[in-house]
Formats: sequence, structure tokens, C-alpha cells
Amino acid sequence: MRVTQEQMRENRHRILSEASRLFREKGFDAVGIAEVMKAAGLTHGGFYGHFASKEELMAHAIAQATTEVSGRCDDPQTLVAKYLSPAHRDNVADGCPMAALAADVRHRPPATRSAMSVGIRSQIDGLARALPDDVTADRRREAIGTYAAMLGALILARAVDEPTLSDEILSETRAWMATAP
Repeated sequence: MRVTQEQMRENRHRILSEASRLFREKGFDAVGIAEVMKAAGLTHGGFYGHFASKEELMAHAIAQATTEVSGRCDDPQTLVAKYLSPAHRDNVADGCPMAALAADVRHRPPATRSAMSVGIRSQIDGLARALPDDVTADRRREAIGTYAAMLGALILARAVDEPTLSDEILSETRAWMATAP
């Protein structure tokens, strides 16, 4: 039975969704093609009809993950509150791909790093557009600083093994950002 173009698109989308989720949850090296295909409900052999390699899949999965998380919130205060929450910290698989994968990406081929760069640029641009109208002086710098603080806090909160310290990192960063000029 021949697969339609529509079914091919749906299959590719499922592969990318599962790959982006699994890569965020476990990291690039811990996830194999067979696991991605099984999670997508497809056979391992069908992978190469969509991607030439796992490296190509990584680049496309980062782009997919960035698209999934883009535009979840237009209000910067709500964004910060949701981003720096215990729920987001604990849901790595569906959370921010940059926080989950940034350290891994530096060891990857140019296409993967490029996909991460595009995603980061997109997030910064979106945050700059969403800043309040009273932020007139260097909106881009404000957006970059805000984004870097959010990412750093989330990464640190996920890295520590003390729940109290993890919660404190999130809450104190939220409080600091709320009072920043």
C-alpha cells in the first residue's frame, strides 16, 4: 500500500515531535533512531525516507521544538512566571529546548548549531516585541538580558539536587526580574 503525501507529512511531523520531546528529556546521545521511530509509532526502516541521518534529525527537531514553544505567551510578566515555575522546571520533555539542549549543541555539527541559533534569535525577537511600551531604550538588550536570566535560572534550577535551592533559584530570579529597572 502506497503512502500518500499527506501521510508522509503527518509521519514526519510525528517523528519530529517525538524526537524533540525525547532529545529534550534525555539529551541527544541517549536517544537512538529506533527509540524515536517507536515513539512515533513507525518502523525503524522508515526513518531514512524522512532524514539522511540522526544529525539531520537533530537540526529539524530543534526547529520543531522552537516552533512548539514560540508564542505560548505574549505578556512578558506571565512568560517569566510560567518559564521560571516548578512545573516548567519539572517538565523538561515539553519545555524550553534551549534550556534542555544548549550545552549539548556546542558539540554538534553546524546545521544543528544553526537551528539552535535561529531558535534563540526568534525567542529574543519575540521577547523584544512583547516588552511593555515604556521600554524604549535598547529593547533588544533588555530582551537578551531577560532571556539569558530566564535560561540560566532554569538550567541551574534543574541542575541542583536540593529541591529547596531549586525553588529558591526560580523564585528569587522571578523576584529580581520584577524589580529590575
